[in-house]
Amino acid sequence: MPVGDIAIIEVMLRQLQQHGLRRATIAVGYLAELLMAYLGDGSKLRLTIDYSREAKPLGTAGPLKLIPDLHSTFMIMNGDILTSLDYTALVAYHRQHHATATLAVFSRPVQIDLGVVQLNAAHHLVDYIEKPTLHYQVSMGICVCEPRVLDYIPDDAYFDFPMLIKTLMHAGEPVLGYPHEGYWLDLGRKEDYERAVDDFVQMRSIFLPGEACEATDDRGGHGPSQPS
Repeated sequence: MPVGDIAIIEVMLRQLQQHGLRRATIAVGYLAELLMAYLGDGSKLRLTIDYSREAKPLGTAGPLKLIPDLHSTFMIMNGDILTSLDYTALVAYHRQHHATATLAVFSRPVQIDLGVVQLNAAHHLVDYIEKPTLHYQVSMGICVCEPRVLDYIPDDAYFDFPMLIKTLMHAGEPVLGYPHEGYWLDLGRKEDYERAVDDFVQMRSIFLPGEACEATDDRGGHGPSQPS
């Protein structure tokens, strides 16, 4: 999905590269060839990109079992997120609190365009709220995990990410939330996608602050330092 003149997944990968990421594995199924042709081996982004292809739909967590070398802390994320999240701070928080999984979460208001009523046991009206706005802590589609989460994912079976999180919780594993108070949109809804396109054009320097340094580097300057 494009935002401005760039695909959203490339925006995300550039952000991660600026936070020190050197390798990304992209789980692909539907339209795999399109993604692979667009991103290639990652060299244009100064990354190593490889691909894990599922032969049948495995959900949003099942494909993790196809990646052979997840032996240290890793991050799993959806490929259609526009955010100003500090990934370095998220990983540091996860490690500091010794979590098995840490979800990035965002406070999302939901407008109810109806009059909401509350009844008591005798069906007497006890409250009437006209078109309230409710606030929920929602998953941003970004999670830092320890390798042992793989022990809770079945082999070659459909397994969604919410199923994984609930399984970890029921097993007593420490699952934390990391509140993000900056910008976040999931592009899965038409209205959110349209807003993200406009916001990216207006706020590009917030989402890709390293671009100015990269442009200087291209002209022969020093450019950004390369973390190990």
